[in-house]
Amino acid sequence: MGQQKGERELFNYEVNLEKRVRSDHPLRRVAGAIDFKFVRQEVAHCYGVNGNESVDPEVILKMMFLLFFDDVTSERELMKVIAERLDYLWFLGYGLDDEIPDHSVLSKARARWGKEVFEKNPPTLPHARTFVFDLLKQWIATLL
Repeated sequence: MGQQKGERELFNYEVNLEKRVRSDHPLRRVAGAIDFKFVRQEVAHCYGVNGNESVDPEVILKMMFLLFFDDVTSERELMKVIAERLDYLWFLGYGLDDEIPDHSVLSKARARWGKEVFEKNPPTLPHARTFVFDLLKQWIATLL
């Protein structure tokens, strides 16, 4: 008698998240208005050159943004939901099979970056970036 084996890795379909997230999705507007790469420069002093490679600060900031954006109740919940939502995966630059970081990545980043990073709002930041920092500053204040 035959038995079905669930060898899922044999059925790896190339899923193009770019095509799966609709063109009018709100996260597309956010991604178009805000280049989150700026955070690397803002937090570069918090990272060394030795040791384990960290999660990209741009991804961490986007995850913090998603907590606000969709009013996710906790960092643990966010990490569970990321793997289930194609729009989140697309926004964060992850693929379907990419490993989602542990929820502790966000709290460790907040501790490493310090509230000063969110409080300074450098004049070099365009308005959209300042808006993100303002949102995150309010959120950080509730946690400290």
